[in-house]
Amino acid sequence: MHTSPLYVAIDLGSNSFHMLIAREVTGGIQTIDKIKRKVRLASGLDANNNLSHEAMHRGWHCLRLFVERLQDIEPQNIRVVGTATLRKAKNIQAFIEKAEQILNHKIEIISGEQEAQTIYQGVAHTSGGGQNRLVVDIGGASTEVIVGEAFTPKILHSFNLGCVTWLNKYFQEGILSKENFSQAILAAKDIFLPYADQYKTFHWDICVGASGTVQAIQEIMLAQGMDEIITLPKLQRMQRQALNYTHINELDIDGLTMERALVFPSGLAILIALFELLDIESMCLAGGALREGILYEMIPEMQHKDIQARTLNSMQEQFHLDADYGQIVADYCQKLLAQCPTDWLKEKSASALLHAAAILHEIGKNISYKKDGEHAAYILCHLDLPGFTSSQQKLLASIVKQYRDQLTDIPKQHALSTLSATRILQLLRIAVILCYRRDPSKIPDIQLIASETNMITLQFPADWLAHNPLMEYKLKEEIDHQQDVGWHLILKN
Repeated sequence: MHTSPLYVAIDLGSNSFHMLIAREVTGGIQTIDKIKRKVRLASGLDANNNLSHEAMHRGWHCLRLFVERLQDIEPQNIRVVGTATLRKAKNIQAFIEKAEQILNHKIEIISGEQEAQTIYQGVAHTSGGGQNRLVVDIGGASTEVIVGEAFTPKILHSFNLGCVTWLNKYFQEGILSKENFSQAILAAKDIFLPYADQYKTFHWDICVGASGTVQAIQEIMLAQGMDEIITLPKLQRMQRQALNYTHINELDIDGLTMERALVFPSGLAILIALFELLDIESMCLAGGALREGILYEMIPEMQHKDIQARTLNSMQEQFHLDADYGQIVADYCQKLLAQCPTDWLKEKSASALLHAAAILHEIGKNISYKKDGEHAAYILCHLDLPGFTSSQQKLLASIVKQYRDQLTDIPKQHALSTLSATRILQLLRIAVILCYRRDPSKIPDIQLIASETNMITLQFPADWLAHNPLMEYKLKEEIDHQQDVGWHLILKN
């Protein structure tokens, strides 16, 4: 049996060193291992931008851990990159020479522009849809802000501020105060301000955060019973929580780990500055960033223009789904949708999510026919789904969980409006019933009339229901299920 080779991306960041090991599996990337160590190189830079020997030794010690895992991997499948601190340090050659000896591999010091470009590719390959997107990555010593369309970045900049440098500059000795926060936010705005109008003229559909700061904020929100969508009021709420303490070492915020606490206030200040300056309404967490971008650049097979399609194909292979039947249901869903008013689904991504739900709705049957919807929801909640945001992934799980039998409702989520999510589920359930015989030639040619009040009327050819009593029974059963949650389905001959 052929096994695809392993690929390694190592990111020598200003705050942490990361190693990501992966392989190509059925058209997607499977993570094999992740290793992360806090090195805080940026805190070792002095006023003249010389890197301290202590910081160098922290970095070398980390690389000695990494090299053990590299021994069995082909050198051409390994890429090591250094970012902001290594770009900035004047005495960097001393660090690089020994680091390359330890790794027995060359280290690339990439420019800020290269870093921004690679981050964008990592986000584009792991986050949902082909929409215009704003991407923010707050590193230890630099912050990358990119706007782009699909896989093409349109505006990208790497700014000289990060959670470690802002910690050292505005939260000296770990002191927390309103003045410190205000100064950190204003100083960040001053750096971003010359480019603000350029970014704001580019109309993005989605904002994605790709850094440890964003992940820490999402963990806090979930621990405190909020959803995972980041907004300015939530950021300001976290600022108020932080200001209940006078020192970073005292921080005891629900959901904030000790590992992330040191650079949390400085990263939070930078993010608040961006939200206020660029009028960002909401942000979600990206599925990948720099390291994922490096991997996708190394694996030619991954240079795919439709990440969602690649993921769906991979899932069909991995779970041995009936791809022909999934496509029949997906095509019929789109045929039904085409008969609805043009604005019946409010968001651009809604049609793609309906397609994905149709393709994957039988995935739970790999475990058991009984409660297959629950099995499907579990699978979709816990797998990596490149091309779909975490919110979209949760919505897919919720919809597929209820593709047949008893209905409950659509849980609160933010991938789509509740109205659009409800309508996707309505169409999927109708399509699954009408495609019951798994043969496109046996599907009736019906007329669908959709209203704005979640009422759907199905007009069947004359006598078709009378000649298909089992289908009529299933549809009448569906009328009852939809009535239970306040929806309305009407059948007409």
